[in-house]
Amino acid sequence: MGQGVEWALHCCTLLALVPPDQTLPAARLAEYHGVPPAYLAKHLQAMAQAGIVESTAGRKGGYRLARPASEITLIDVIDAVEGGEPAFRCTEIRRRGPAHGVAADYKAPCGIHRAMTRADDAWRAELASTTIADLLRELSMSVSPVAIRKAAGWFQEALR
Repeated sequence: MGQGVEWALHCCTLLALVPPDQTLPAARLAEYHGVPPAYLAKHLQAMAQAGIVESTAGRKGGYRLARPASEITLIDVIDAVEGGEPAFRCTEIRRRGPAHGVAADYKAPCGIHRAMTRADDAWRAELASTTIADLLRELSMSVSPVAIRKAAGWFQEALR
């Protein structure tokens, strides 16, 4: 996965704190996370197309979550940013080389393909069971009180 997934998940967590009648501009989100605004904007647009965030135009425009944080899963965000493709792509290399055969010789997926598919399914299921709201609940355990105070000050100023 690319950095965009981490950025997008952090943005969703921050946007979950934005009151429903307000937004945060993409530039402020990029500032908060110390990431390039143009690159982050691309991921915000992908999440907007997926219905995770919504944007508003104008002087007070910006982004907010399009639905409650409890209804946005980590896999929703990952799929929006990276696409929904499985992590493993079988190219059937067993059909090549000296032991190759025709497709009819290999009707069932090989053990590698089956194991990787099971792992991908388990990974996706875990991410589908965790929401942005879950991340917010864990925030106080993973961030120092000093960082929380600094973030709160920045956040209050950004919402003016």
